[in-house]
Amino acid sequence: MAETSNNNANAVKVNTSNSLLTELAWEVCNQVGGIYTVIRSKVPSMIQTWGDCYCLIGPYFHHNAQAEFEPTDDYSGPFGQAVLKMRNMGFEVHYGHWLVTGNPLVVLLNPYSVYDRLGEIKYNLWHHHHIPTPGHDDLLNQVEAFGFLAKTFLQQLVQPDVTDKNVIAHFHEWMVGPAIPELRRERTNLRIIFTTHATLLGRYLAMNDPSFYDNLTSVNWLQEAIHFNIETAVKLERAAAHGAHIFSTVSDVTARECMFLLERIPDVILPNGLNIQRFIALHEHQNLHQKYKDKIHQFVMAHFFQSYPFDLDQTLYFFTSGRYEYRNKGFDVTLEALARLNYRMQQAGIKKTVVMFFITKQPYHSVHPGVLQSRVMMEEIRETCVAIQKEIGKKLFYAAASSTDFKLPSLREFVDDYWQLRYRRTLQSWKTHNLPSVVTHNLINDSTDEILHFLRSSNLVNNAHDRVKIVYHPDFVSVTNPLFAMDYGQFVRGCHMGVFPSYYEPWGYTPLECIARGVPAVTSDLSGFGDYVMGKMEGKAGKGIFVVKRRNRSFDDAANQLADYLFEYVQYSQRDRIALRNQVESSSEEFDWKNLTRYYNKAYQLAMEKPVY
Repeated sequence: MAETSNNNANAVKVNTSNSLLTELAWEVCNQVGGIYTVIRSKVPSMIQTWGDCYCLIGPYFHHNAQAEFEPTDDYSGPFGQAVLKMRNMGFEVHYGHWLVTGNPLVVLLNPYSVYDRLGEIKYNLWHHHHIPTPGHDDLLNQVEAFGFLAKTFLQQLVQPDVTDKNVIAHFHEWMVGPAIPELRRERTNLRIIFTTHATLLGRYLAMNDPSFYDNLTSVNWLQEAIHFNIETAVKLERAAAHGAHIFSTVSDVTARECMFLLERIPDVILPNGLNIQRFIALHEHQNLHQKYKDKIHQFVMAHFFQSYPFDLDQTLYFFTSGRYEYRNKGFDVTLEALARLNYRMQQAGIKKTVVMFFITKQPYHSVHPGVLQSRVMMEEIRETCVAIQKEIGKKLFYAAASSTDFKLPSLREFVDDYWQLRYRRTLQSWKTHNLPSVVTHNLINDSTDEILHFLRSSNLVNNAHDRVKIVYHPDFVSVTNPLFAMDYGQFVRGCHMGVFPSYYEPWGYTPLECIARGVPAVTSDLSGFGDYVMGKMEGKAGKGIFVVKRRNRSFDDAANQLADYLFEYVQYSQRDRIALRNQVESSSEEFDWKNLTRYYNKAYQLAMEKPVY
């Protein structure tokens, strides 16, 4: 298996004075998924080590780049010189800085600008590497066009009149992989590293095979790739993995997957981290938790209190989030554990309430009118109460100043009939005997949605007697959201726990983002993050990072483990929960890029030790 020793990794120092490093990713200045977080958050640590010898390369899409890219007219360095050579050859190349922390140099290549050469590009991939490409798939067209441009840029960069330094090219994921086999075929003078963050075929198989890990050793990769209609992408990924001088992935969990689906053992593991400095709230994390919890309270009152009330001081907020992959993301295990938790809390007579949020993305027609109307009417009730409060305040002060008996007068006498009537009518029109909806939007696929099917079939539908309430929000949380009016990071800080017992998760940023904000999190040993916690953080796994053991365990066993942990947590006192938050925040330092880039240094050193050809 790949080298992941802390001692070995810590000892590595890369000679940056005689090297240039380029990192290529589809999500440079182009946010579409988790790789964006990896690349962006790592930049400050890379700049600290490499300075101007570091440059990112990605695709140019105007609608995304205009908010994140700032062009420069300084072409004095080797990257700028290579850009000028590309432009002299007639290619469209954008050069400047990525507007993120660290402000790194960036080269953006427009794949559409060479669509007139797609026939040639596809012919070479087939003729040289036996990789076929259908003509109607625009993503594949973009990917292969970008690969041609990336290959051309790197070949200009290594020219002796541009630089005499060693050049390392680090490719992330299959979308930028098409350049690799051609670079190796043309014997380009640079070292190549390829990182797969999750094999494409593995993700498809895990979504469709409940025994994915058991069947992994016997998978016919080509047959399955053809079955899922991803043959070209899988062959591009395999060509990149086998063409790289150094092959890597993000976790031991995914390394095993690579052995059987890509048929190459990774040379090194590159765990994902965060720029923890961005999340540090010094000693304010408890105050921030209270601040954003109060905002969640506002939503919960609007959503639930029109049907029935419960004590918000005895309410806990759990959540899960991410791409809608019902089994892969562990939504199925989470729901089963919540149903068991609901029963146990009722049987034990626990008076606390758990509100569980499912934050994901599913197609919908609109926000549920009743949910939105309740939120609006809640604001009207608030405005009415504020007006009454002001009126009472003035009259109470006058009565107190002029009083001779020192008794508190009847406050109702201070409210005009208009406000009393408005107060009564507003409440009467708001209150209902209907149960609060478990879903906040009108889903397009309501009848076939797996989350809704479980909730309805298990009668976990926000009954008044349920101790566990459900809010399924099929859209991502943002400040423009009409229901929450807060961004995702604020929402996370306001919750008590994140729940992510994934079945398939090559790394898993969602629990890591929780602990960076001082929020306890659940993960699983089938996620790269959970596997790292168990292997590298001995003794810390119990400090607010709970790992559900799913490897070689049944679904029922996993659901019981999670239900046990949640049941234990709901019995914690407020003092216990605050102590746990403090422990969680202190453990987040382990995942700062300033610590984890040591693994990248290991990869770069290994690459430099390889012969170029």
